[in-house]
Amino acid sequence: MQLTHEHEEIRRSLLSWIEDKVNPHVDSWEEAGIYPAHEVMKSLGDLGMLGVSKSAAYGGLELDYSYAAVVAETLGAIRAGGVAMSIGVQTDMCTPALEKHGRDALREAFLRPAIAGDLVGCIGVSEPGGGSDVASIRTTARKDGGDYVINGTKMWITNGTQADFCCLLANTGDGPAHRNKSLIVVPMDAGGVEVARKIEKIGMRSSDTAQLFFDEVRVPQSNRIGEENMGFVYQMEQFQYERLWAALNTAGMLQRAIDCTIAYTRERMAFGKPILDNQWVHFKLAEMQTELEALNAMNWRGVDMVVNGQDATRLATMAKLKAGRLAREIADGCLQFWGGMGYSEESEISRIFRDVRLTSIGGGADEVMLRILTKYMGIAAD
Repeated sequence: MQLTHEHEEIRRSLLSWIEDKVNPHVDSWEEAGIYPAHEVMKSLGDLGMLGVSKSAAYGGLELDYSYAAVVAETLGAIRAGGVAMSIGVQTDMCTPALEKHGRDALREAFLRPAIAGDLVGCIGVSEPGGGSDVASIRTTARKDGGDYVINGTKMWITNGTQADFCCLLANTGDGPAHRNKSLIVVPMDAGGVEVARKIEKIGMRSSDTAQLFFDEVRVPQSNRIGEENMGFVYQMEQFQYERLWAALNTAGMLQRAIDCTIAYTRERMAFGKPILDNQWVHFKLAEMQTELEALNAMNWRGVDMVVNGQDATRLATMAKLKAGRLAREIADGCLQFWGGMGYSEESEISRIFRDVRLTSIGGGADEVMLRILTKYMGIAAD
């Protein structure tokens, strides 16, 4: 895909915002284990970056998906992966189904303020006993009059302690596991919603990750997104965007890993010369850059498919798998060139090393990506 002057203007505007509004604060946010989501989202919403490819009817810019992909990639410049991930949840994980399948009144109540940055959202799919295995979730939403009454637990919920609403996947029927679930928008201030705990993580520390309890939570059935019992299908559609976002954002972070490693090894002296002056270091960095370029090609082929209205699930799955594997290889290889400084908390590469490890786990583990791909290849049963 050929990026235009307009794409680059989006990138430049976002980079300027990151350097001015975000990166000066990330160290303190990492130390605190949380960032001010409402403040940052509102600032980004005012810039128009939370709805780049969303409908103009609800405050978006209504550009094609390639512009949203530029945003995902550019957010890799944030020197704390947790902040970028939180923004990605808002733009590409908890709102795509709402925009595509939600009723007008529901989109007015939640999509518009999410695009403006007035509300922060989260996505409630994973559970203590079912993360990547979406079909096995146990949270239920039973009908009572005109309401759903929700009971269950959600785990690993990004934005969970600060969110205003949750796009929740729950069992609403007794049929097959792929045809008995619905996506429901649940206000986080509804009675019976409890943030059970904030989970401490080895990386993505500035992103708040929560375990949520839902105890007899009552919401109107009008808060359901689309048709009843079609939630599994809608969530699989959302995963296409989530996984492409993860691959694009990881690529942005890995470019930063290579760039900061070149800068550091140019200055770090060992045995009378800069580390960068060793041919072995040259070759390894060149290999990393080549592998990253291959990932970029796969990412943007997937983006092109989305723009052209094609199903990019297969490419998005491949891209996320490749991104997760490559993240470990590049982050580890770069950290090695930093020596002891790379193992210290204060170095940029150590934070990248911790943050990108999530790519192989979140949004479907590597093993789930492989299982999906074997189905596309016709060598595994459904």
